[in-house]
Order: sequence, then C-alpha cells, then structure tokens
Amino acid sequence: MTTVVITAGHSNTDPGAVNGNITEAEIATDMRNMVTLYLERKDIDVVTDGNGSDNQTLRNAIKLIKQGKVAIEFHCNAFHLPTSGGVEALAQPKDKVICQKLCEAVSDIMGIPVRGPAGGFKAENSGQHSRLGYVRGGGIILELFFISNPLELATYQAKKWLIARELADVIAEHVGIGCKA
Repeated sequence: MTTVVITAGHSNTDPGAVNGNITEAEIATDMRNMVTLYLERKDIDVVTDGNGSDNQTLRNAIKLIKQGKVAIEFHCNAFHLPTSGGVEALAQPKDKVICQKLCEAVSDIMGIPVRGPAGGFKAENSGQHSRLGYVRGGGIILELFFISNPLELATYQAKKWLIARELADVIAEHVGIGCKA
C-alpha cells in the first residue's frame, strides 16, 4: 500500500496567524483531516500528526516525513496588508512539479493567484523563509491562502471540501494512484 504523510502546521499550543477567532492551526488541522479522508477513500495509507483536533508539534511532524512517498504540511500565509493573496509551496527542488500542481489546484478552485514566477514553487531559502525544518526534512509546506485577506478566508471557508478533494487527487496522481475521488 502507498503511504503519504499529511500534517497540520503549527500545533495545539501554537495557533499561528489569526484572523478574528479563526487560527491558522485550526485551518491546517481541518485541511489535514479532509485531505486524509479523501486519500483513505483511494486506499492510500496516510500518516498524520494527530487525529481530529489534535495537532502535534513541528518536531513530531518532521519525524514522520520519511514514512511517506510525499509529505505535505498545510499552512496559511499572513501579511499586514489585507489585500495580499495567493497560494505558494515551499520545498526542495525535487518536489517542484507537485508543488506547482498543488498550487494550481488551490488557485483554480479559489480563484486566487499562484504566487511567484515558478508556478507557486519556492525554495526553502526564498524571501523571508529560511531554515524551514519541515522542508529540510524532505517535506512540502503548502501555504493555502492568506488568512489575513478576508476575501480569501471567506472563499476558503465556502470551498474547503472542494479544495481538499482536488489536493487529494493531485497527491494520488503523484504517488501513482488513480485520480478523482
């Protein structure tokens, strides 16, 4: 059986970025759970950093990476300007193609831009990002959208199940399992 690793950014003790009463950790945990559901329906074995609302620390998530053909951790971007937006993925060059496909899937459903000239792919050391343990360990950080952008947040909330299904399809195709849930 094919195994993938799906983890949620931040943790039970670190909420990440916040917009009102909605935290990045909650969004990441929900997306982890939804994508896991769709992947398991495709008979893909999924290793996660928690069940339900449990969201383990980065240290624990990094330890899981090598157990899967691919490892993806969900996050949200945030910026002081509420108009900042888009989707991007941080990873090692070996994962550039899947990063581009993941970003395209989110962009297509949410109607938001793919950030950067490389189809959403960014190396670990790009911009303000550096020393990302999850990426150094071989995983992908998928920044789904900007939690600080009220339009993107509302769109995400309305379409999160569609996003999860499409992400699961991209992941399944990447690991050689048939597409479409």
